[in-house]
Amino acid sequence: MFIYQGLRVFMHTVLLYIRSIVFLLVAFIAVPVLAGQKTLLVVGDSLSAAYGVPSETAWVQLLRERLQDNGLSNWRVVNASISGETTDGGARRLPDLLEKNNPSVVIIELGGNDGLRGFPPGVIKSNLVSMVKNVQSSGAQAILVGMQIPPNYGQRYTQMFADIFPALSDSYNTALVPFFLDGIYDQENLMQGDGIHPTAEGQPRLLENVWPVLKPLLE
Repeated sequence: MFIYQGLRVFMHTVLLYIRSIVFLLVAFIAVPVLAGQKTLLVVGDSLSAAYGVPSETAWVQLLRERLQDNGLSNWRVVNASISGETTDGGARRLPDLLEKNNPSVVIIELGGNDGLRGFPPGVIKSNLVSMVKNVQSSGAQAILVGMQIPPNYGQRYTQMFADIFPALSDSYNTALVPFFLDGIYDQENLMQGDGIHPTAEGQPRLLENVWPVLKPLLE
């Protein structure tokens, strides 16, 4: 009986030892992967929140797949986009998002809802400046995604709105996607019935508009 109990203790000790060795091996293997992981944060509105399209067809999901296909699997994409979001809402949410996710690159895709609601360009610009400064202060790189609004808002307002994005890009030395809906907004088959949101067929074009600006920041 004592021999049996002694054998059990011995086997238990051996198992604990083996588990410890396995744990250490896994830890040493996992550390480089975790240490090498980087985060890409997308802070946008319905254009980036898969509004009206299946989530698997949305441009942010296509971006995740593009990263895998291009050997950039060390990048994870956090999509913090909300339908109806404004620059004010984005500016308020951003500090917590930066602290929680510690991103290396932040895509700021906001302003469209502000423009459609006729918000003063100065207010929109101020909110975006706040976001860009917060991103840069965190050590991350910012990408501004330019937007335009329909001409029925008047030539003066539409021009002032469109000028916000390149002006901020120049002032704060950020990357810029000139116009997010380029090649989409004037194609009926690529736009939903509301004339604002791209269809599932338009999502790949959104990615193509972003990718040439984003890719150099990932390498």
